[in-house]
Amino acid sequence: MELPAAIALARRHTIGDLLRRTAARYPTKTAVVFRDLRQTYADFNAAVNRTAHALRERGVQKGDRIALLSHNCHGFAVLYFALAKLGAISVPVNFMLKGEEVAYILNHSGASGIVVEDALAPVAEEALRLAARQGTDAGRVRGWIDLNGLPVPPGWEPIDAWMAHPDDSEPQAEVGDDDPIQLLYTSGTESRPKGVMLTSRSLIAQYVSAIVDGEMSHDDVEIHALPLYHSAQLHCFLTPDVYLGATSIILTGPDPATILQTIEQERVTKLFCPPTVWIALLRSPEFDRHDLSSLRKGYYGAAIMPVEVLRELSRRLPNVRLWNFYGQTEMSPVATILKPEEQFTKPGSAGKACLNVETILVDDEGRPVPPGTVGEIVHRSPHAMLGYWNDPEKTAEAFRGGWFHSGDLGVMDEDGYLTVVDRKKDMIKTGGENVASREVEEVIYRHPKVSEVAVIGIPHPYWIEAVTAVVVPKAGERIDPEEILSLCRQHLAGFKVPKYVVTVDRLPKNPSGKILKRELRQMYAGLAKE
Repeated sequence: MELPAAIALARRHTIGDLLRRTAARYPTKTAVVFRDLRQTYADFNAAVNRTAHALRERGVQKGDRIALLSHNCHGFAVLYFALAKLGAISVPVNFMLKGEEVAYILNHSGASGIVVEDALAPVAEEALRLAARQGTDAGRVRGWIDLNGLPVPPGWEPIDAWMAHPDDSEPQAEVGDDDPIQLLYTSGTESRPKGVMLTSRSLIAQYVSAIVDGEMSHDDVEIHALPLYHSAQLHCFLTPDVYLGATSIILTGPDPATILQTIEQERVTKLFCPPTVWIALLRSPEFDRHDLSSLRKGYYGAAIMPVEVLRELSRRLPNVRLWNFYGQTEMSPVATILKPEEQFTKPGSAGKACLNVETILVDDEGRPVPPGTVGEIVHRSPHAMLGYWNDPEKTAEAFRGGWFHSGDLGVMDEDGYLTVVDRKKDMIKTGGENVASREVEEVIYRHPKVSEVAVIGIPHPYWIEAVTAVVVPKAGERIDPEEILSLCRQHLAGFKVPKYVVTVDRLPKNPSGKILKRELRQMYAGLAKE
């Protein structure tokens, strides 16, 4: 081995290295619990290594993109780490997307394989057919996750067989700290998602920030109920738990009754939920029927937590300390944190920049703005993504001036606490999911009676923001809201379908013709209460 390569290997610190080192420290400690499976760190690492060898035998190499389409499960976690050990790039896909939406991600990423949960196979099959029409053979490697007991169709391989590969040795691969190991697709203002390139360097820097400022520990027992395809659950919580040697309990979804039962049964100490799920837990008839005394740490993000809900959480879970994590996928994802002692002194705030982040607000010329002035939120940090996959123009725009531009607008007070006030990109965050207004608008524009449409988010007591379409019919036409909803259901994931459709004669615009969405948000702010 040449000296530079030997030094690089000795200094390497990648996602795959994290698991191996934790398994060496805590070989007999419970790493993962999923349904009836309880796996130690030694056994979890062995399953990851066996899967990596099986994938390599099927031609998966460093830099290959492999899509993961599944609800939360043990297999998802195994595949994420197995691909990282090979230097392959995992591409988690939102399991609520429809075939044509998944096909776009397969095409754009140039995926050469896909692993799918059995119940989602019809979506995957449709996506593979559509991708093939565009020249992308995304099905060269096809893995099947058995979550529902459905038979394995021809052409697919059960990942259980991969995890039973005879070789559990550490796979050897030249993986660098700043090699891309994951592509996460996020919708900005554009009608199509962008592929965010994350590396071990950016992710591990973020893990350190989350661990230190979030007061995480190796003796945590944590539920992972929110989707692992999303950067929040995967990168703020699951992988930091593996890094530390904590115990991860994976649930397929955030069912309130199951979460509450699991907290009692497993003596859970730590839980992350977006505000909508915290609200659902509080409203569940099961809440007061379970012993929740083990819970010590609670985290929220993805949307603003209503102060009244914070007060209720503090009253009904008095021993739980709360943190607000704010950020975005491009920051791996956390950027600022509001700590427990600040929840009521700075209500509604996103807190301060976390350990490895520098955050300021700038005007349209990139100049810092004084406290109390609205500006764009920008960051400097090793958390930041490597760039957007195959999109140098958008990458250059995001990193202009040597700062990562979030596209969010905020105000910083005299004490340095950030409050997010708006989004330049008109992103709607509904139930913890991001919805690009333009993507929904482009579908609605397909309707032959639609002249103009603006899609906005309005305040909602449960969803926090509800997707709302304000539609102008063509002259002489009348539009039944159900027509719009039906069209959206055909082409969009359920969470992107508008909760409200309003028809109007015209949309408010500025002199240059730009639709004034802020006016629309003000105009319909009370719609959910009517």
